This record gives sequence, C-alpha cells and structure tokens, in this order.
Amino acid sequence: MAAERSRIDALKAAARERIVVLDGPKGTEIQRRGLTEADFRGELFAGHNQDLKGNNDILNLTRPDVIGAIHREYAEAGAEIISTNSFNANAISQGEYGLADQSYAINKAAASIARKVADEFSVGDQLRWVAGAIGPTNATLSISPDVNRPEFRATDFDSMVAVYTETARGLVDGGADYLLIETVFDTLNAKAAIAAVRDLEAETGTSIPMSLSMTVVDRSGRNLSGQTVEAFYASIRHADPLSVGLNCSLGAEQMRTYAAALARVSDTLVHAYPNAGLPNDLGQYDEPPETTSALLREWAENGLLNIVGGCCGTTPAHTRLIVQAVKDVPPRAIPVSNPAMRLSGLEPFALAG
Repeated sequence: MAAERSRIDALKAAARERIVVLDGPKGTEIQRRGLTEADFRGELFAGHNQDLKGNNDILNLTRPDVIGAIHREYAEAGAEIISTNSFNANAISQGEYGLADQSYAINKAAASIARKVADEFSVGDQLRWVAGAIGPTNATLSISPDVNRPEFRATDFDSMVAVYTETARGLVDGGADYLLIETVFDTLNAKAAIAAVRDLEAETGTSIPMSLSMTVVDRSGRNLSGQTVEAFYASIRHADPLSVGLNCSLGAEQMRTYAAALARVSDTLVHAYPNAGLPNDLGQYDEPPETTSALLREWAENGLLNIVGGCCGTTPAHTRLIVQAVKDVPPRAIPVSNPAMRLSGLEPFALAG
C-alpha cells in the first residue's frame, strides 16, 4: 500500500494547494452513445434471461471500450480525479437485473478501466486519481418502503454491510485510490458503507481512504432520512473522511447555501459536484457549461471548495470550463479542528469542552 498511500498524500496536498477537479457523470454520457441491448449483453451475457439495457454498470464487462472512452474525454477536459462507472454495481441494485452475483467482477473491472486511464494521463508529479464510486443502493435502512408497515425494512444493517464490503473489495482490487460513498440519501446506509470499509481494512490489513457525499433532496436542506448537512457531518465525522461534500439533486445555484454550511463545520477537505441545474419538463439538464462554471467560480472565490466536479447533466465541456474557472482561485482553508463533542439526530448538537 506504500504507492497507494503516497498517491493519497499527494491528493491531500494538492487539494490544500489548489482546487482539484473531479470528473462528471457516466450515466448521461452513456445515454449519448445510443447503445443497444446487444451492447449491454455482449458475449458474456448473450443468453441472459432478462433485459440488460439501462444497466450502465454491466458495460464495464461488456463494453469496456465505451467506458474507457468516456473516462478519457473527462481526463482530456482536465479532470484530475476519475470516478468509476460503478454507481449501481452493488448486489442489491444488480439483483434487479438478475446479476447480483456479478457485483465483485463489475466493480473490479470498473476500477481497472479507470486506473488505466488515470495512469495514461499521469505525467511525472501531475497525477490523476481514481475514486471508486459507491452509490446508495435502491434500498433504505431508515425508512420503510411500505407506508402501511412503518416497521418494515427491505434489508437489514448487517446485510447492507455485506453488500458494501463486496462492492468495496472489487473497487480496491481493481486499483481505486479511494472510495467515494456518494449520493447519500440515508445516513444509516452510509454508516453501513463505512462499517464495510472498516471490515475490509481489518481483513486486508491496509488503510482504505474514503470520501462521503450527501445529497440534499429539496430546499429543506436535508437528505431523505431527514438530516441537515451539519448533522450529517457530525454523524460521519468519526470515519475520518478524506473529504466530505454534496452531490446530485440540485444545481450549483440551489446547492450553494448547503455547501456553505458544510464548509463552515467541516475540518477536512470539502468537495461538491452539483447537477447542471434542475431538470426541465422533459427531465433533461440543459444548464450550459458557461453557467455552471461561473456559479462554481463564485463558490471558489468565497472559499467553499477543495475539490469540485459535476453530477447529472454535466459533460466534458462542463468539466473543461470548470477547470478554467477555478484554476487561479485558492482552495478553501481547512480550519483547525474544534475539540467540541459533536452529536446529531436530525439536527446537530455541539457540546463545548
């Protein structure tokens, strides 16, 4: 792990010296390719008994050339962190396609593809890093999916930990520099992911860095399980994340207030990768790169960012302008850690020493 650790140390140092740019989403870029059912199936799943079109993660196994090309477009646009095409590569989500048993293979392939591209674009001390993306699954530990049975859960904590452990193992074995637990709509799900990473660390005897990224579901400033961003940070601070931040659900204009709140309380790196605005009536994102990049430059100028990128609807064109927008702006200064005890329910509570 010496090489891996030196890369993470380099990322930490870079994000304290300049604003580091994360890439953009894979889903919308995949949709632009107009792939067919045959592309998703490939030879490997030609005889599979369920339709696979729309299962973007399986393309890591059946069309790695497509995923590699998308990574290269973002890297060519200037992205320094390449996130893996593995948002739904967990056994729960893959179970809907009858491919729960492919989770490890998909995640390992996803990280391997991203690792190859990151290494291609790393020149001397100018490194490119791989973030192993771990999505929230389509289950929630905090909320019942049945309004008539509030006590019911589709899964349990230990089962969720097992699912996340397999996911994380594949990403680490494939060469991810760190794990990005993203789009956290349920903080208890995130805690299961943290527990999974800790279990994998104990199993392998290595340290596995992780970042955590909450999604604010609406203008309430909370995630689906009801926590504010400040409470979320108090809930996951014990994991000693490489970075903490926000992604998805909102565009940069709508997300700014909550990013500022997180930047005030976080004593680690802060990241953000908002959508390209809000979707239009057809569910499409049409905020142009010029608008997104200008909004994120204002964030940067106000000291909110260490790492920045784009989520739904952003493209390599957005990435290119974001790189230009923040390249001459100093990163957020990380404050000295406050020794107060921080607790949380839906709201934060700090007990001063």
